[in-house]
Amino acid sequence: MSQHRQLVSLDDIRPAAARIAGHVLNTPTMQSAALGELAGVPVHLKLEQHQITGSFKLRGATNAILSLTSAERARGVVAASTGNHGRALAHAARAQGAVATICMSRLVPGNKVSEIHKLGAEVRIAGNSQDEAQEEVDRLVADKGMVSVPPFDDAAVIAGQGTLGLEIVDQVPEVETVLVPLSGGGLAAGVACAIKALRPNTRIIGLTMERGAAMKASLDAGHPVQIEELPSLADSLGGGIGLGNALTFAMCRDLLDDVILLSEEEIAAGLRHAYAAEREIVEGAGAVGVAALLSGRVTSTGPIVAILSGRNIDMDLHRRVINGASALPVEVAA
Repeated sequence: MSQHRQLVSLDDIRPAAARIAGHVLNTPTMQSAALGELAGVPVHLKLEQHQITGSFKLRGATNAILSLTSAERARGVVAASTGNHGRALAHAARAQGAVATICMSRLVPGNKVSEIHKLGAEVRIAGNSQDEAQEEVDRLVADKGMVSVPPFDDAAVIAGQGTLGLEIVDQVPEVETVLVPLSGGGLAAGVACAIKALRPNTRIIGLTMERGAAMKASLDAGHPVQIEELPSLADSLGGGIGLGNALTFAMCRDLLDDVILLSEEEIAAGLRHAYAAEREIVEGAGAVGVAALLSGRVTSTGPIVAILSGRNIDMDLHRRVINGASALPVEVAA
């Protein structure tokens, strides 16, 4: 398909919201007194970690599955994933009677692999990066005729994630700044597309980790680039954006107002605050909005919404971080 295809718009996101209604949760937004006091403006937390499969990924995966024909679903769906997209696709596929195969690298935490197995999907571990897992996806598409449902660079997936932006505008109409986790850019592109269409003056800030931030490196270079994938507490934000990226790179380039990199310790501090002050369990990627606020690198003259994108963290790791252990997983920090 041409890389110059039409980018996603509000006209794609609104039908997606209607399509996935009843299949995903309209998640609540909660005001944080502690973070509001720190920021000097109201801070609202979009609790997407309460989604059925524990992350926002269910929106895009469900929209993608429901957009396929019955014949396409019968061929089986396949995707590369750092965990949360795979879990969401496995859930959405099973709900529609389709078989899902999820390809993941050896960097994906075991708890995420286990949950995908439980949902009845076939799991294939391929290589040490998201790019190598994608090579296995491409092989299965070519050899077995399976239908690829990409984790981010796909119009139906982006439109599904964009439904979260519609909910933010509905729940916090006066929002001035939105903090969105940034990896391959499906969530950031979809949310920014929806919010900028409805509230053009709202600032959208992408947040990612210092270790292996592929989208940030690509935006800095002016085109998609490949960088080394490194272990991180925010494991869901790992992976490349694809050198042939057709949608999310251009959308993030055009729609994001800023991108902020966070250290492992800052992410750990966000995770600890979410647990201790907000009573919320989040994974590293879900803590980046809180982390950015705690670090003092986000300022706003009006209400802020921080998206808590997921909760699918290994609970032993969560306990270690809460108790002040190294921000990185033990095998990485050693």
